[in-house]
Formats: sequence, C-alpha cells, structure tokens
Amino acid sequence: MEHDAVAVIDFGGQYAHLIATKVRRHHVLAEIRQPEDSTEDLRRYKGIIISGSPALSSQGDESRYNKEIYDLEVPILGLCFGHQEMAKHYGGTVVHGGREWAQSDMHLVREHPLFEGLGPVERVWMSHFDSVADIGPDFEELGYTMLGETGKIHRYAAIGSDKHRRYGFQFHPEVDNTVHGDAMIANFVINICGCEPTWAMGGYIEEELDRIRRQVEDRSVFLLASGGVDSTVAAKLFGMALGADRLRLLHIDNGLMRKSESQSVLEMFKELGLSENLHFVDATEDFLEALGDEVDPEKKRAIIGNTFIDVFEREAKRLGIEDHLLGQGTIYPDTIETGGTKRADTIKTHHNRVPIISRMIEEGKVVEPLSELYKVEVRELGEKLGIPKDLVWRHPFPGPGLGVRLLCSSGQEPIANLDSLSETVAEEGARFGIDAQVLPIKSVGVKADLRSYEHPVMLSGDMEWTQLLEAAGTILKTAKGINRCVWNLGPGTPGSFKALSACITSERLELLREVDHLVMDGLKRHGIYDSIWQCPTVLAPLEIDGKGEELCIIRPVHSERAMTASAAQLPPTLVRELQESILPLSGISGLSLDLTSKPPGTIEWE
Repeated sequence: MEHDAVAVIDFGGQYAHLIATKVRRHHVLAEIRQPEDSTEDLRRYKGIIISGSPALSSQGDESRYNKEIYDLEVPILGLCFGHQEMAKHYGGTVVHGGREWAQSDMHLVREHPLFEGLGPVERVWMSHFDSVADIGPDFEELGYTMLGETGKIHRYAAIGSDKHRRYGFQFHPEVDNTVHGDAMIANFVINICGCEPTWAMGGYIEEELDRIRRQVEDRSVFLLASGGVDSTVAAKLFGMALGADRLRLLHIDNGLMRKSESQSVLEMFKELGLSENLHFVDATEDFLEALGDEVDPEKKRAIIGNTFIDVFEREAKRLGIEDHLLGQGTIYPDTIETGGTKRADTIKTHHNRVPIISRMIEEGKVVEPLSELYKVEVRELGEKLGIPKDLVWRHPFPGPGLGVRLLCSSGQEPIANLDSLSETVAEEGARFGIDAQVLPIKSVGVKADLRSYEHPVMLSGDMEWTQLLEAAGTILKTAKGINRCVWNLGPGTPGSFKALSACITSERLELLREVDHLVMDGLKRHGIYDSIWQCPTVLAPLEIDGKGEELCIIRPVHSERAMTASAAQLPPTLVRELQESILPLSGISGLSLDLTSKPPGTIEWE
C-alpha cells in the first residue's frame, strides 16, 4: 500500500529522527533525507520539515544545501535552524544572539491552523544561539516569547506565510517538553499538508524480522546482552527471526555493573527462554586494567567500548564462532549523541559507536534492529513481543555502566575566568535568596546541539521546588561556562571545595554501588520508580570543607526519549532518608540533587 509521506531534512540536529518519530506517531510515514538530495527525489512527498542543526545560520554555516526545495509546491515547516534558513531565504535576517534554553511561554499573535485547538499561550522548548531578527514581506509573526524576567519580547518564535505555505518555529515541537508539540506537528502534517494517516507501527515487527533475515542470510548472530530493555528486545527479535540455534548471547560483567546486576540479568534471560546459548564472562580485571588512571570522559567511554570488543572477540574465538555477525541493541540516541549522522556533533561517545564498531558496520558485520527507534518505541515493541512489563519498563542503564557515573579528575581542573564567573553566579543566586557556588569539576552537557564540557553550580538554601528550578534556569541562561545546577542536601553552605585526583578503582566503584542501591531502593519503596524515567547516581571526587572525598549527586529525571529531560522532584521523606543513609558513609563529602534540564545538561554526567 502506498502511504502519504513527509520528508525530514536532517541538518544534523539531535532531534531529526525524533521529528520523524513524532510524525509516525500520527500514522503518517516520515523519511529522513539529506540537504543535498535532489529536488526530483523530494517531489513525491506531501510536505517537508527542515530540522535544527548545531550549525549557525547567522554565520552562513551549511549554506550550500539544495535551496530548490523552496520551489516545491508543498508545505514546508522549518524548526530552529530550519526556521532561520527559511526566514533568510524569503528576505528575513538572522542574528547571533537572543539565546534561549529549556521551556518558554510562546504568546500567539492570532489564531492559525498550525495552532488549531491550542491556547493563546503555549509552553515550548527552546535551544538556540541564533535568532530571527526580521522577516520577509510575505511573512507574518505568529508567536513570540518573553526573555526571562526582563519583560523583553523575543520576536518571531513562530512565523508563517500562507501565500507560500511556508512556516517556521524557533522552538522544537518534536520534544516532549513542548507541551502541545504533538498537536502542532499533527496540524502541519494532516491539516496543512493533507496527509492521510494510513501508516502504522503494527507492521514494524514483520518488516524488521524480514530485514534481519535478509542481512544475516545463512549466517548467525552473536549479541552482547547487557540485560537492558534494548538488548533484551533485540535478543527477542533475533530469536524470532533466526531461531535459537543461530543466536548466541554473551553477557559481560565489566566490573561497572550495579549491585548484583549480572546475576539478575542471567536469571531474566532464563525466564525469557533465551538462555539456551547464553554465555557469561567476568571481565572486571580487563576493564579496570584498561581504564587505568584515565580521567577524560570521552577517552573513558572509548576504552570501555574497545574493551567490550576485545572481550567479545576473545570469547568468540574461544567459542569457535568468529564468523558470527555482531548483534547490538543500539537505539537512535546512541548514534546521534556520538555524532553518528553526517552533521551531528559528538555529545558523548557511546560504547556501541566507538571507531572499531563503525568500521564493522561499514563492513556489514553488525546487525542493529533497533537503530532507528527511540526508547519509547523500543518499549512499545517489547510489549508487542510479549516481554514482561517490569522488564520493558526498567530504568535505562548506560552501556559503559557506572564508568560514566564515577567521575574522574586530575585534581587540577582550572576554572577559566573564575572570579568573574563566581561573581556572576553568586549575584544571580542572591537575587533568589540562596547561595550559588561554582564547583571545580566538569560534566558533559549539550547546548544548541553542540557538546559542552563545563562546570556545575551548587545552590544552598531552603526553597520551594519551583523556585529552585527557576533559580537554576536563570543561572544557566545568564552565566557562560555553566551547564548544570545542583541543590545542596548537606548541612549548611559549604565554605570550600577542592577537586581531588581520582580515577576508576574497585573501592570507588563499591561505594558508588552502595549509594546507587540506596537510591534505587528508596524510589521503589516510595512508589515513584515507575514515574521517573531514569535516576543516575554520580560520585565526583570533590572534598568539601576539608572532609570526605566524594560528592554524591542524585539525578532523577522525567523523559520519554532521552533526547530531552526535566529534573524530577523527590518526596521530602525520601530526601531525608537519603540524607540519613548516604551522608554518614565513609568517604562521602556531600549530597546533592541535580536540577538541570536536558539541554543544557545531558542525563548522564559523562
């Protein structure tokens, strides 16, 4: 059956495939296309959506794409960078400035089919450095935002030309934090483009089973099975497509697992009937020796990924199955954040996207049945495959495990412009009646689709949750060189911080396993485990007031696809329990709660 389809032009923004996913949720087929694709190739689509990008439109970045797409007689919607490029093409101007992060209130200028069924003020998600400063003669402003507490109007959050059927949003309707973004996408795709909603996910399983069989042919697959939902769903698909006799599973304990994790994983695969060819290896020494005294987060991720392959190849040789293809439960955010698409910036390298894996993919030696899906689609697929709900809805756990939750440091991290940065941060905190202090450690973040590696700020003081989030949001927007805010759960306001020299050791891992277990157990006892997407527990080598060696950071978030996230509030009783159980532990210098949305902070700290 022929389906109406929409093309998503991928300029390398983090959300290009998320746009396509959201379109498909409305039962309209969406396909990713490149900016250089010919006009003839794009002519068959009933509409086009132009994605965001880490490029700067104001600087002329990415300017050599096929601009003949604007000559097509179909509606076009530009998002963020796409919005800016469209404005320029039709006589508008774009400037470098007016940056916005996270949620903003967009005020609609008038009723319009794009916003059918929505209110006069809509909560939208911003992540941009550039802004549209003026629009061409055939365009009108459809919506604007306000810049923080200044009362200053940020023009052209939404623009449109009904004459040309061209529309632009500075914000991202595709992310879940744009409250009614789904409705906006549906209004464009169905109402304005006139697409018939005839495509459905229901046929995905048979299509994917067929694709696996065609790629694998008469060979077999060797799957690295971590026990997370991605590898579990992938294992189920491989088993259905190839049969148990052509599927080997390998669970590697890399020494970076949670408390009793490997034992639980092995029992889980047995319950799923996938243990017939399940192999287990304890490779703790391999990974700890390979990591050595490395402190750089990207190098740590690369080491972990490469060691996985070393162990895989060693075990494959031992089992006599070197000719098997490598199966992986890679999902799309892994590819995007690693810079795995043509234009995407590397936010952080995932263990399943290190160079050796990329070479194997080019050689056709890797099979990834979930690589076009997001976590929510994988879970939906898992339920359709009959995998028990408690397994499908487990909290995501990163492939590198606790290796990216145990921060390392040389102990000599200089803070650029420390005095001015600390002064700015302290002044912003004082506006809210709290102490705000820059920490001498760094974490990975993402700003306007680009990787950041910057300092967190610790807030100390009693405040309501909404005020804390407002204070954190203001500081993150105001102070350059900051990508996180954490709330101090320790006693009083710290007087001094000292970054310590630390790498990954078995002793530090044991401490992290213990505090992580306390946090996970607390979420379950208080009945909020299922309402929280993920809750990493992080240790940072930071001495506070001359005491302890590890700052413990708890990072509960709400999300659906991991591409964006917002901080989740914990019940006060649980916070008190964690204070009472974690702060007295030997080696702990302090306890804090991460208040940062994504962007500008990634969910994991590394």
